[in-house]
Amino acid sequence: MKNDERDSFLNAPLLPARLQAAETAWYLGFKPHQIPILVGAGLLCPLGHPPANTPKFFLTATLTALRSDGKWFAKATDAISAHWRRKNARRRTGRPGQSNPSRASGV
Repeated sequence: MKNDERDSFLNAPLLPARLQAAETAWYLGFKPHQIPILVGAGLLCPLGHPPANTPKFFLTATLTALRSDGKWFAKATDAISAHWRRKNARRRTGRPGQSNPSRASGV
């Protein structure tokens, strides 16, 4: 169902002026779960000043400019890679205040 929705959106003759996060991801070629990473890294700016727990919207004109910016895509890709590298490093070393099963067993 999602692929049909995405394909229909991407093949629309005219896009809306503002896009939701999932639409932004489709338009830029990212996964929807990567949009918050890009926002957190300061590489995407939602419209207005939405609270953390509300839907974010992005200006299509800005996204269109980003689509042709190779340097921006390189930074975005690096930011996503760095996010997962940090997250995986925390998982391997254990987070503060949590027990690490491999340390508890003496390994």
